[in-house]
Amino acid sequence: MASEEQRANAPVIKQLPLQRSGKKLSFERRLRLWLYAAGIPGLVLCWSALAARSIDAILSAILLTLYALVWMFLASILQDQVTRPLQTLSNVVAALREDDYSFRARGAKRDDAIGDLALEINALANMLQTQRAGALEAIALVERVVDSMQSPVIAFDLEGRLKLLNSAAERTFGLVASEALGRTSVALGLQHLEKADNDELFPIDTGGQSNRWMVKRANFRLRGIPHTLLVLADVSTALREEERLAWKRLIRVLGHEINNSLTPIKSIAESLRGQLAVISQEESREDFERGLEVIENRSESLNRFLQAYRQLMGLPSPKMAPFALKGLILHIAKLETRLQVSVRGTEEVTIHADADQLQQALINLVRNATEAALDPDTTHSEKARVEIDWSVTADEVLIQILDNGPGLTNQSNLFVPFYTTKKNGTGIGLVLAQQIAEAHSGTLSLYNRADAPSGCKAELRLPLAY
Repeated sequence: MASEEQRANAPVIKQLPLQRSGKKLSFERRLRLWLYAAGIPGLVLCWSALAARSIDAILSAILLTLYALVWMFLASILQDQVTRPLQTLSNVVAALREDDYSFRARGAKRDDAIGDLALEINALANMLQTQRAGALEAIALVERVVDSMQSPVIAFDLEGRLKLLNSAAERTFGLVASEALGRTSVALGLQHLEKADNDELFPIDTGGQSNRWMVKRANFRLRGIPHTLLVLADVSTALREEERLAWKRLIRVLGHEINNSLTPIKSIAESLRGQLAVISQEESREDFERGLEVIENRSESLNRFLQAYRQLMGLPSPKMAPFALKGLILHIAKLETRLQVSVRGTEEVTIHADADQLQQALINLVRNATEAALDPDTTHSEKARVEIDWSVTADEVLIQILDNGPGLTNQSNLFVPFYTTKKNGTGIGLVLAQQIAEAHSGTLSLYNRADAPSGCKAELRLPLAY
């Protein structure tokens, strides 16, 4: 397979004929025959002269034979003068083909066919030698850089054989380059790495400690054969720091919410305990009822917070299936009863997504838009209005939810979990919608409307194909 692809990608080589004749004789034999043929007229003239003077036949034969031998000797010298430079140049070219740039043709001069050819071949040899030296220096530099990298670097050919392994990869995978090069990824136990996707995370045990690594893939060709280059990066430290910050934020949020509930509960409990001995039975009952009501309300608030956190953290992976977007949006518009939601989109489109999760995300967005449109702080006198529109491009569908409320005041905290400005809000509606969009390889964005005096526009972008 590799050889077929290599032949398919090989450059087209144009061949020029060396001579027009269709004869199969070699250049040396053709040259020798032409030189011998050039001596035939002289031989005929000698024979005619000897015959005209009535020279003895034996003597004539001796003289003609001597003439022929001398001519053949001179022809061989002339042939040697022609072929020897060509053989020298052939040896120089053969040395270049074998990457030996130490040979040069001597005695070459300009304004001479053979000399011009020799000078051009010498110039070619000098150029190739310079390029070869530069290439070797570049390769040595690249090998030095790759070998000194702290990140493991490996490369596999089309058949999965290991072709490159730096020192960091040897340490990470416990391999020896002299033994591992040329072996398949299956034999080395690296088949999971060879098939890993770009930016994929996976654990590797190094020195008894399991670290998480991210793989970067790149493809290149060596002599026409495809190869895969893999560079690994240890992201354990960065991920642990992110986890630490996430836990810190989570503990801060949990602590804030729990303290908000436990503080009044503790205060009221202490107050009720202190009133047991100083007030009448009837007054004590009323105070106890008010105190218990506060405790109940704060307990319910704390329970709502924990349930919201469980919903946010327990979002399952989407189950992709094709469905009609228009029908889903019409259904969501009818669920809102506080005002009439207008549906402007009419284009029929089928998308592959988790219909239940997408419905939940759109319900949250429509609910937020409705509450914004009904906000008493709205300055204009228009009737509260919420609209849903969508459009389709070559590779994605854009869903827009528009309202005419007061707009966004603090855009930096839009997607901060549990942050809310609503009295009874949980602060997870937008965060949950964003997680659903990202799980579908999409995006969610909110903007203040530029086409209206006030209001907000939520844009949900989803790819058409997965």
